[in-house]
Amino acid sequence: MSRGAGADSDTADEAVRGTCDDASICKRFAVSIGYWKDPYIQYFVRQAKERKAPEINRGYYARVHGVNLLLDAFLRRTEGNCQIINLGAGLDTTFWRLKDENLLPKKYFEVDFPTIVARKLYNIKSKLPLSKPIMETHAGESLLIDAHSLDSTRYSIIGADLRNLQDMEEKLLKFGMDAQLPTLLVAECVLVYMTSEQSSSLLKWAADKFPTAMFINYEQVNMADRFGQIMVENLKRRQCNLAGVDACQSLQSQMDRLLSNGWEAADAWNMIKVYCGLPQEDVRRIEKLEFLDEKELLEQLLLHYCISWATKDGLHLGLAEITF
Repeated sequence: MSRGAGADSDTADEAVRGTCDDASICKRFAVSIGYWKDPYIQYFVRQAKERKAPEINRGYYARVHGVNLLLDAFLRRTEGNCQIINLGAGLDTTFWRLKDENLLPKKYFEVDFPTIVARKLYNIKSKLPLSKPIMETHAGESLLIDAHSLDSTRYSIIGADLRNLQDMEEKLLKFGMDAQLPTLLVAECVLVYMTSEQSSSLLKWAADKFPTAMFINYEQVNMADRFGQIMVENLKRRQCNLAGVDACQSLQSQMDRLLSNGWEAADAWNMIKVYCGLPQEDVRRIEKLEFLDEKELLEQLLLHYCISWATKDGLHLGLAEITF
């Protein structure tokens, strides 16, 4: 989901926060049609009133499965002896999926704007199917929960602005972040809403802080062409400025940003390549769910998003070998 925008306006931040709802509604709709299983998203977001286009559903399918494949590969490499920090997590449900699949890391952290965190915590507190799994993994007497944070043995949610690294780090440390533990950081449509300086600072902070780590980034790419320019203009009309679009010019510019901020190895795939790299039996299943009239629009969409990832391997776990 999504994080901070340009320097001066609350309007820009508000528009970015709105993208959290957009993504959650799209995921909920795709789940309702059967693209993938997520029994928890229904507790965070209502069903969309109107149908989403088939190419949007397939795009979210590729995004969710692509990120999950890399995330699960990291968990296997580290044998779960790790921590995950989901930056700009929004209403993401990965913690519950990992618990159900018995894949939880030592601790799972989420960071997002305090207003989004407050909404997520309200749902968790009021809905037993969300709170029960957290309690089941909690070893203490009672867990800490207030307006903008939750801390339990295996799961923490922190309200913070990713542009204020000192504040974010203090809150993560307070809730038990361990810099020596292999660490996976995930950012989905987050960095693009920050200025290049702000996203570089975040990437450099992560590379400096964790000797053994992986960073997974999902966002736009190929934004210099006409289709990319139209995407930028459409978002601008909604007061949503892609402040960090310069890093989204190509797969190479995505990798260069990671490598120039202290990461040892990096790769980037556009979403067409990711889609073709997913388990094809399941791809054939989802392609039967809805008739797709125009293959070209799907291909254009997939061509303008990518997953880039980078690693630092202080413990020599073979993290650089992780791929689709």
